[in-house]
Amino acid sequence: MSGLFGVVSLSDCTRTLFYGTDYHSHLGTEVAGLATLDGHFRHRIHSIADTQFKSRFAAHLAEMPGRSGIGVISDSNTQPFIVSAKVGDFAIVTAGLITNKDDLAEKLLEAGQSFSEVARGEINPSELVAKIISSGKSIADGIRLVFDQIEGSCTMLLLTRDGIFAARDARGRLPLVLGRREGSYAVATESSAFVNLGYELMRFVQPGEIVHITAKGAESVWKGSRKRQVCSFMWVYTGYPASAYEGISVEAVRERTGAALAAKDDLKADIVAGVPDSGTGHAIGYAIASGLPFRRPLVKYTPGYGRSYAPPSQEIRDLVAEMKLIPIVDIIRGKRIVLCEDSIVRGTQLKNLTVKKLRDSGAREIHLRAACPPLMFPCIYAVSTRSLDELAARRAIKALEGHEIDDVAEYVDPTTQKHTHMVQWIRDDIGVTTLRYLELDEMISAIGLDADDLCTYCWRGRND
Repeated sequence: MSGLFGVVSLSDCTRTLFYGTDYHSHLGTEVAGLATLDGHFRHRIHSIADTQFKSRFAAHLAEMPGRSGIGVISDSNTQPFIVSAKVGDFAIVTAGLITNKDDLAEKLLEAGQSFSEVARGEINPSELVAKIISSGKSIADGIRLVFDQIEGSCTMLLLTRDGIFAARDARGRLPLVLGRREGSYAVATESSAFVNLGYELMRFVQPGEIVHITAKGAESVWKGSRKRQVCSFMWVYTGYPASAYEGISVEAVRERTGAALAAKDDLKADIVAGVPDSGTGHAIGYAIASGLPFRRPLVKYTPGYGRSYAPPSQEIRDLVAEMKLIPIVDIIRGKRIVLCEDSIVRGTQLKNLTVKKLRDSGAREIHLRAACPPLMFPCIYAVSTRSLDELAARRAIKALEGHEIDDVAEYVDPTTQKHTHMVQWIRDDIGVTTLRYLELDEMISAIGLDADDLCTYCWRGRND
């Protein structure tokens, strides 16, 4: 994932850019960057793999004055890029995953283009997008060329001498929201970035829409499409609780998923808990609906550790998960615990760390409840899981079948015996007393959009 923030102001915007970008720290753990414009472009890029965004960039506030700027926090590519092209000078940040990146890069190389940012044999996708935009007749025309040529998704912000161009990917899988306050307009991935900065939420950018933002306002220069397939996982896990997408509160959705899980349970338990932090909202919903008390048997040491889902290697993910969660033995010992989790992706941390800590602390029973169906397919629209072998459900299927299979339709269908056996295998592998997943139609109902308006690829392997 990546988080984007941009601001245009009648006065210096650097502090607003700094804090607005920082409010996206939950979406990335590897690299961050800022670019400002005040007569000329300035930009700074830092690794944040071993520290927080604020500590890396605070020293640059005095060095980067400007009335407009863009920022990014990312799990992958180094950005922003500063580009001088026939369409004008611009800085660019992007979010998403371009699955045909190599093919597009090869065509540009054959046409005589060159790439300056090549890391580990990989061309930087933000530089690729900048090259395509530079071939357009204008900034807006170049962005449309990107949408026409790429497969996957790409949401972007471009800082120009005439304001910021904000473009949401063609199916709207990742959000962009516009905000305003006196003398300033801003755009962000997360609407929660606006609250403490004094911005009023204006509206969400539409799929494929291109918006030109200046200190005087935000004007749509390309309407895009009303067809949308928003990432469901934003509400379930990756999004910040205080945010809203398409006007739908993340925290409210998580409480509804928890309530839906409780509605199908009749088990006897002592407490309800969430795996911190993203499981907390689901657990609160479960507790309210079930009448069981919400407790915190596990607490997260927030100051030093970010999300264990985001780092690129399993070793680092496991280390973060092991160090950040601290069990409270007095709450755990002898208890029958309903443990709510946003999802079960790989399952390794649940098995080796979370559940083990509860067992070692004397938990009597652990009833695991996941707020979305079993993940079956790696995401093709954002950087997250990249192989089938990483997914707990696929490991279960391979163990049950004796080999990998291509057609997993029976396992996807929650009414089949194969699905039941898969869930039982995952339950036994993780080592919990019971395991239940929220079904796809229940998750969609909790979000509150039509199924056609949501991306559910990682559960179904298609979006039709």
